[in-house]
Amino acid sequence: MTAQTDLTEVEPSPSAPRGLARPDLDYRLRQQAILSEFGVEALRGTDVDHLLQRAAALCAEGMGAEFCKALEYRRGADSLLVLAGVGWGPEVIGRARVGADLASPAGFALKTGRPVISNHLAAETRFRTPQLMADHGIRRAINVLIENRDGAFGVLEVDDTREGMFEEADIAFMQGFANLLGGAIERQRTESLLRAALARQDLLAREMSHRVKNSLAIVASLLALQARAAEAEPAVRAALSDARSRVEAIAGVHDQLWRQGDEAEGQGEGQGGGEGVPGELDLAPFLEKLVANLASGKPGQRLVCTAAPHRISADRAIPIGLLVNELVTNALKYAYPPGTHPEGGEIRVRAEARPEGLVVEVADDGVGLPPGFAIGRASKSLGMRVVGSLTGQLGGSLTTPPRARGACFRLEVPLTA
Repeated sequence: MTAQTDLTEVEPSPSAPRGLARPDLDYRLRQQAILSEFGVEALRGTDVDHLLQRAAALCAEGMGAEFCKALEYRRGADSLLVLAGVGWGPEVIGRARVGADLASPAGFALKTGRPVISNHLAAETRFRTPQLMADHGIRRAINVLIENRDGAFGVLEVDDTREGMFEEADIAFMQGFANLLGGAIERQRTESLLRAALARQDLLAREMSHRVKNSLAIVASLLALQARAAEAEPAVRAALSDARSRVEAIAGVHDQLWRQGDEAEGQGEGQGGGEGVPGELDLAPFLEKLVANLASGKPGQRLVCTAAPHRISADRAIPIGLLVNELVTNALKYAYPPGTHPEGGEIRVRAEARPEGLVVEVADDGVGLPPGFAIGRASKSLGMRVVGSLTGQLGGSLTTPPRARGACFRLEVPLTA
């Protein structure tokens, strides 16, 4: 029997099944959770080598594969250098190269921009098996292109020594990582060029915001495509819609953050410098705008924000904004179930600086927290795990003080990093 291999481009398949079996459903949902987690890291990461290594580890985890590597195209030598990876020995990372010609699977993906699936390398007739893969007993591989505005950066490849089948649906998962990496690499290069060439920080902020929003738009589009492909599975559609809204919320938070930064710097210039410090903003109007945007999506719900003026660095404002967004969104969904509060209920956001640190609270008078509720790794909710991760980034603590009615989340953050 002739072994079947696939050369594929990312496009809808008319013969794709309209539903997923439970194991496949769990597998795809896990992939989307991993991709969403990496999306947050890619937004904040500035070390490209670390992001490449992190992407390789998470991609291998999501695919259940033994090997993954990120390869950079070296144009002078027309070869691909292994920059990061998992499963490979120290003699491979940063040293090993594979051919970038069309006879190599990775080279074909690089030169044509088309994803490549080779499920039976031993019987492959389209390509040769690179020596690196033969030495490690690799039987199957899948390659996608990493590119950005500057062109092709390289290739992201998942490999395995075991029998099995990589599928076209796996391409969307891997391409999500590749697109995030391409955007992060482009952003890092852009920042370096702007820092060297520009004297004014406002242009750098606008460029950074533009790059971040573009990267998030790619992720949101991929999630929308996955949701349409699984239209017969309500659970899949709901999970993907949640993931997409979370990504879009992150984009909105970042956009608000840097828009206010531009306004603050412009006012400072008109007043001879003002009180603003580059890279800082006033937390009060930032949170007020964030809450107002959330309220606009729920016209029947009352959202109140009370925040005292306090200047804070952008690096700390971003996770605070994301955390407030997650908690308010959670309250909008669950605090006031239909029929329990005809007036719609009230959700309150409060922030103030105290001698011991910054305190931010999100509270409501609804049905309260369910039994066994947990934050962080112990939680079954992706949103609460994200909240726990953001709290850790801030070096703060998040508690749920007991209340007679409703729920309250209290974030306490030291004023000094």
